[in-house]
Amino acid sequence: MKDASIILFLLAALFSEILGTVGGFGSSVFFIPIANFFLDFQSVLGITALFHVVSNISKIYLFRNQFDWKIILWIGLPSVILVILGALLSAAWGSHLLQLILGIFLCIFSIFFLIKPNLTLKPKRLNMVGYGGLAGFLAGLIGTGGAIRGLMLSSLGISKELFVGTSAVIDFGVDLSRTVVYGLEGFIHLHDMVYIAGLFVVAFLGSYIGKLIIDRMKREWFHRVVLIFVFFSGLAMMVKYFNPTL
Repeated sequence: MKDASIILFLLAALFSEILGTVGGFGSSVFFIPIANFFLDFQSVLGITALFHVVSNISKIYLFRNQFDWKIILWIGLPSVILVILGALLSAAWGSHLLQLILGIFLCIFSIFFLIKPNLTLKPKRLNMVGYGGLAGFLAGLIGTGGAIRGLMLSSLGISKELFVGTSAVIDFGVDLSRTVVYGLEGFIHLHDMVYIAGLFVVAFLGSYIGKLIIDRMKREWFHRVVLIFVFFSGLAMMVKYFNPTL
Protein backbone atom coordinates (compact mmCIF):
# COMPACT_ATOMS: atom_id res chain seq x y z
CA MET A 1 0.00 0.00 0.00
CA LYS A 2 1.43 3.40 -1.02
CA ASP A 3 1.86 6.30 1.42
CA ALA A 4 -1.19 8.15 0.08
CA SER A 5 -3.27 5.00 0.37
CA ILE A 6 -2.12 4.42 3.96
CA ILE A 7 -3.20 7.96 4.91
CA LEU A 8 -6.57 7.43 3.23
CA PHE A 9 -6.89 4.05 4.96
CA LEU A 10 -6.22 5.58 8.41
CA LEU A 11 -8.61 8.48 7.78
CA ALA A 12 -11.31 5.98 6.81
CA ALA A 13 -10.57 4.06 10.03
CA LEU A 14 -10.88 7.27 12.07
CA PHE A 15 -14.18 8.11 10.39
CA SER A 16 -15.42 4.57 11.06
CA GLU A 17 -14.42 4.71 14.72
CA ILE A 18 -16.21 8.03 15.28
CA LEU A 19 -19.37 6.78 13.55
CA GLY A 20 -19.21 3.46 15.37
CA THR A 21 -18.88 5.10 18.78
CA VAL A 22 -21.69 7.60 18.23
CA GLY A 23 -24.01 5.28 16.34
CA GLY A 24 -23.58 2.47 18.85
CA PHE A 25 -23.01 -0.25 16.22
CA GLY A 26 -19.22 -0.46 16.52
CA SER A 27 -16.72 0.64 13.90
CA SER A 28 -16.54 -2.71 12.08
CA VAL A 29 -19.88 -2.04 10.35
CA PHE A 30 -18.14 0.81 8.52
CA PHE A 31 -14.47 -0.16 8.67
CA ILE A 32 -14.70 -3.62 7.06
CA PRO A 33 -16.40 -2.53 3.79
CA ILE A 34 -13.91 0.34 3.42
CA ALA A 35 -10.82 -1.69 4.38
CA ASN A 36 -11.87 -4.35 1.89
CA PHE A 37 -10.89 -1.96 -0.92
CA PHE A 38 -7.32 -1.84 0.43
CA LEU A 39 -6.67 -5.40 1.67
CA ASP A 40 -7.89 -8.96 1.11
CA PHE A 41 -10.90 -9.98 3.20
CA GLN A 42 -9.10 -12.33 5.60
CA SER A 43 -6.45 -9.67 6.31
CA VAL A 44 -9.28 -7.21 6.95
CA LEU A 45 -10.82 -9.58 9.51
CA GLY A 46 -7.50 -9.98 11.33
CA ILE A 47 -6.69 -6.26 11.39
CA THR A 48 -10.25 -5.35 12.38
CA ALA A 49 -10.10 -7.67 15.39
CA LEU A 50 -6.83 -6.08 16.59
CA PHE A 51 -8.20 -2.59 15.88
CA HIS A 52 -11.30 -3.36 17.89
CA VAL A 53 -9.39 -4.69 20.90
CA VAL A 54 -7.63 -1.33 21.28
CA SER A 55 -10.80 0.58 20.41
CA ASN A 56 -12.71 -1.17 23.18
CA ILE A 57 -9.92 -0.62 25.71
CA SER A 58 -10.20 3.09 24.84
CA LYS A 59 -13.98 3.09 25.36
CA ILE A 60 -13.69 1.14 28.62
CA TYR A 61 -11.31 3.82 29.89
CA LEU A 62 -13.34 6.78 28.57
CA PHE A 63 -16.65 5.38 29.88
CA ARG A 64 -15.21 3.82 33.06
CA ASN A 65 -17.77 3.02 35.76
CA GLN A 66 -20.49 2.98 33.07
CA PHE A 67 -21.00 -0.79 33.00
CA ASP A 68 -23.92 -3.11 33.77
CA TRP A 69 -22.37 -6.46 34.73
CA LYS A 70 -25.66 -8.38 34.58
CA ILE A 71 -26.16 -7.33 30.95
CA ILE A 72 -22.52 -8.16 30.23
CA LEU A 73 -23.07 -11.68 31.58
CA TRP A 74 -26.28 -12.46 29.68
CA ILE A 75 -25.26 -10.91 26.35
CA GLY A 76 -21.47 -11.15 26.54
CA LEU A 77 -20.98 -14.79 27.51
CA PRO A 78 -22.91 -16.30 24.55
CA SER A 79 -21.24 -13.72 22.27
CA VAL A 80 -17.76 -14.85 23.32
CA ILE A 81 -18.65 -18.54 22.94
CA LEU A 82 -20.22 -18.24 19.48
CA VAL A 83 -17.68 -15.76 18.07
CA ILE A 84 -15.14 -18.60 18.23
CA LEU A 85 -17.43 -20.83 16.13
CA GLY A 86 -18.01 -18.04 13.62
CA ALA A 87 -14.29 -17.31 13.34
CA LEU A 88 -13.51 -20.99 12.72
CA LEU A 89 -16.17 -21.17 9.99
CA SER A 90 -14.80 -18.01 8.35
CA ALA A 91 -11.53 -19.87 7.77
CA ALA A 92 -13.37 -22.75 6.10
CA TRP A 93 -15.51 -20.58 3.81
CA GLY A 94 -14.14 -18.68 0.82
CA SER A 95 -13.39 -15.04 1.59
CA HIS A 96 -15.04 -13.95 -1.68
CA LEU A 97 -18.34 -15.50 -0.58
CA LEU A 98 -18.08 -13.88 2.86
CA GLN A 99 -17.81 -10.47 1.20
CA LEU A 100 -21.15 -11.08 -0.53
CA ILE A 101 -22.76 -12.31 2.72
CA LEU A 102 -21.55 -9.21 4.55
CA GLY A 103 -22.81 -6.91 1.79
CA ILE A 104 -26.27 -8.52 1.84
CA PHE A 105 -26.38 -8.40 5.65
CA LEU A 106 -25.51 -4.68 5.76
CA CYS A 107 -28.09 -3.75 3.09
CA ILE A 108 -30.93 -5.75 4.69
CA PHE A 109 -30.05 -4.48 8.17
CA SER A 110 -29.98 -0.82 7.13
CA ILE A 111 -33.18 -0.93 5.07
CA PHE A 112 -35.07 -2.76 7.82
CA PHE A 113 -34.17 -0.27 10.54
CA LEU A 114 -34.69 2.74 8.29
CA ILE A 115 -38.25 1.49 7.75
CA LYS A 116 -38.73 0.55 11.44
CA PRO A 117 -36.58 3.03 13.41
CA ASN A 118 -38.51 2.50 16.64
CA LEU A 119 -38.25 -1.29 16.70
CA THR A 120 -37.27 -2.68 20.09
CA LEU A 121 -36.83 -6.15 21.56
CA LYS A 122 -38.27 -7.37 24.83
CA PRO A 123 -35.47 -7.22 27.44
CA LYS A 124 -35.86 -10.85 28.51
CA ARG A 125 -32.90 -13.04 29.45
CA LEU A 126 -33.68 -15.47 26.61
CA ASN A 127 -33.59 -12.60 24.11
CA MET A 128 -30.32 -11.31 25.53
CA VAL A 129 -28.72 -14.75 25.28
CA GLY A 130 -30.07 -15.37 21.76
CA TYR A 131 -29.19 -12.01 20.25
CA GLY A 132 -25.87 -11.93 22.09
CA GLY A 133 -24.97 -15.31 20.59
CA LEU A 134 -26.09 -14.21 17.11
CA ALA A 135 -24.05 -11.00 17.35
CA GLY A 136 -20.97 -12.95 18.41
CA PHE A 137 -21.38 -15.55 15.65
CA LEU A 138 -21.69 -12.87 12.96
CA ALA A 139 -18.71 -10.99 14.38
CA GLY A 140 -16.59 -14.11 13.98
CA LEU A 141 -17.96 -15.11 10.57
CA ILE A 142 -18.18 -11.82 8.66
CA GLY A 143 -16.38 -9.44 11.02
CA THR A 144 -19.32 -7.44 12.36
CA GLY A 145 -22.23 -8.22 14.68
CA GLY A 146 -22.44 -5.06 16.77
CA ALA A 147 -25.60 -3.94 14.98
CA ILE A 148 -27.51 -6.90 16.42
CA ARG A 149 -26.12 -6.33 19.90
CA GLY A 150 -26.87 -2.61 19.60
CA LEU A 151 -30.52 -3.37 18.91
CA MET A 152 -30.71 -5.56 22.03
CA LEU A 153 -29.01 -2.95 24.22
CA SER A 154 -31.27 -0.19 22.87
CA SER A 155 -34.33 -2.12 24.00
CA LEU A 156 -33.10 -2.11 27.62
CA GLY A 157 -33.67 1.63 28.01
CA ILE A 158 -30.23 2.34 29.48
CA SER A 159 -28.41 5.68 29.21
CA LYS A 160 -26.20 6.34 26.18
CA GLU A 161 -23.09 6.33 28.38
CA LEU A 162 -24.03 2.99 29.97
CA PHE A 163 -24.87 1.70 26.49
CA VAL A 164 -21.41 2.47 25.10
CA GLY A 165 -19.51 1.34 28.22
CA THR A 166 -21.37 -1.97 28.54
CA SER A 167 -21.10 -2.65 24.81
CA ALA A 168 -17.34 -1.97 24.94
CA VAL A 169 -16.78 -4.56 27.69
CA ILE A 170 -18.78 -7.19 25.74
CA ASP A 171 -17.01 -6.28 22.51
CA PHE A 172 -13.60 -6.55 24.17
CA GLY A 173 -14.22 -10.19 25.07
CA VAL A 174 -15.61 -10.93 21.61
CA ASP A 175 -12.73 -9.28 19.76
CA LEU A 176 -10.02 -10.76 21.96
CA SER A 177 -11.46 -14.24 21.35
CA ARG A 178 -11.67 -13.88 17.59
CA THR A 179 -8.22 -12.29 17.43
CA VAL A 180 -6.77 -15.50 18.86
CA VAL A 181 -8.67 -17.65 16.34
CA TYR A 182 -7.80 -15.41 13.39
CA GLY A 183 -4.14 -15.49 14.46
CA LEU A 184 -4.13 -19.29 14.61
CA GLU A 185 -5.83 -19.48 11.21
CA GLY A 186 -3.24 -17.18 9.61
CA PHE A 187 -5.46 -14.12 9.06
CA ILE A 188 -2.99 -11.80 10.87
CA HIS A 189 0.05 -11.25 8.65
CA LEU A 190 3.42 -9.75 9.55
CA HIS A 191 3.36 -7.48 6.49
CA ASP A 192 0.09 -5.93 7.74
CA MET A 193 1.61 -4.93 11.09
CA VAL A 194 2.80 -1.64 9.53
CA TYR A 195 -0.80 -0.39 9.80
CA ILE A 196 -1.39 -1.48 13.39
CA ALA A 197 0.46 1.36 15.17
CA GLY A 198 -1.53 3.95 13.19
CA LEU A 199 -4.79 2.10 13.86
CA PHE A 200 -4.06 2.04 17.60
CA VAL A 201 -3.76 5.84 17.61
CA VAL A 202 -6.89 6.13 15.46
CA ALA A 203 -8.82 3.82 17.81
CA PHE A 204 -8.26 6.05 20.84
CA LEU A 205 -8.68 9.33 18.94
CA GLY A 206 -11.90 8.18 17.25
CA SER A 207 -13.35 6.91 20.54
CA TYR A 208 -12.49 10.19 22.23
CA ILE A 209 -14.08 12.31 19.49
CA GLY A 210 -17.11 10.01 19.53
CA LYS A 211 -17.46 10.52 23.29
CA LEU A 212 -17.36 14.30 22.85
CA ILE A 213 -20.16 14.06 20.28
CA ILE A 214 -22.21 11.71 22.49
CA ASP A 215 -21.92 14.19 25.37
CA ARG A 216 -23.46 16.92 23.21
CA MET A 217 -26.13 15.32 21.09
CA LYS A 218 -28.90 12.77 20.86
CA ARG A 219 -28.22 9.54 18.97
CA GLU A 220 -31.66 9.18 17.42
CA TRP A 221 -31.39 11.49 14.40
CA PHE A 222 -27.82 10.46 13.78
CA HIS A 223 -28.83 6.81 13.46
CA ARG A 224 -30.63 7.50 10.18
CA VAL A 225 -27.52 8.99 8.61
CA VAL A 226 -25.49 6.07 9.94
CA LEU A 227 -27.92 3.52 8.47
CA ILE A 228 -27.80 5.20 5.05
CA PHE A 229 -24.01 4.97 5.16
CA VAL A 230 -24.24 1.29 6.16
CA PHE A 231 -26.53 0.62 3.19
CA PHE A 232 -24.16 2.13 0.63
CA SER A 233 -21.21 0.32 2.22
CA GLY A 234 -23.01 -3.00 1.82
CA LEU A 235 -24.08 -2.12 -1.72
CA ALA A 236 -20.47 -1.34 -2.65
CA MET A 237 -19.35 -4.76 -1.37
CA MET A 238 -22.06 -6.51 -3.41
CA VAL A 239 -21.09 -4.60 -6.55
CA LYS A 240 -17.44 -5.51 -5.98
CA TYR A 241 -18.36 -9.19 -5.57
CA PHE A 242 -20.06 -9.29 -8.99
CA ASN A 243 -17.44 -7.05 -10.61
CA PRO A 244 -14.05 -7.74 -8.91
CA THR A 245 -12.22 -5.44 -11.35
CA LEU A 246 -13.71 -2.31 -9.72
